[in-house]
Amino acid sequence: MSMIEFRRPDGALSPAYAVGTHGPGLVLIQEWWGLNPQIKATADRFAAQGFRVLVPDLYRGKLAASGEEANHLMSGLDFVDACDQDLAGAVRHLAPGRVGVMGFCMGGALTVAAAARLDGLSAAVCFYGVPPRALADPARIEIPFQGHFATRDDWCTAAVAQQLEADMKAAGRRPEIHHYEADHAFFNASRPEVHDAAAAELAWQRALAFLNRHLR
Repeated sequence: MSMIEFRRPDGALSPAYAVGTHGPGLVLIQEWWGLNPQIKATADRFAAQGFRVLVPDLYRGKLAASGEEANHLMSGLDFVDACDQDLAGAVRHLAPGRVGVMGFCMGGALTVAAAARLDGLSAAVCFYGVPPRALADPARIEIPFQGHFATRDDWCTAAVAQQLEADMKAAGRRPEIHHYEADHAFFNASRPEVHDAAAAELAWQRALAFLNRHLR
């Protein structure tokens, strides 16, 4: 496990946390907090299951300690650049071989964007994040897609999640969507105020099975 740099399509270098030496590739995308110990631990967990994981540092070393700070960092992120350059470069870095993309919160929205905009992906797993249609039309997603959403989410609301599913189905897609009686960020064990251990474990098992099914 180490910090590396990979090359973006525009030739610039992008920092990332890399872990795992064998197996299919997985681009893991941070929450709005940044490349913190929690997302690194999630990467380690996937590496232990036989994945090569790359977590691009979209904030370039900056970390948020509060929701206000996280919102400021997220608001300052160029989502098109992050998707079409950082994430595209990460996918290329993990090639050849099958590569999946997975993210949480802000990273969930970028997962949808990557699935709709980028080549070279074989599967996508989104946790409670949907981007504006101007960034990514869900109808353009052609790869296998799994979504995990919380019924008590006031950021990525149940209505937003339902619209994503409806848009994909209207385009002839067959997304695998799961809903949990939980709060936003229920997967994040470092946030006890919202973490739901049972929902998180169920989501983990579903995501792991889905990625194994489509990437191996």
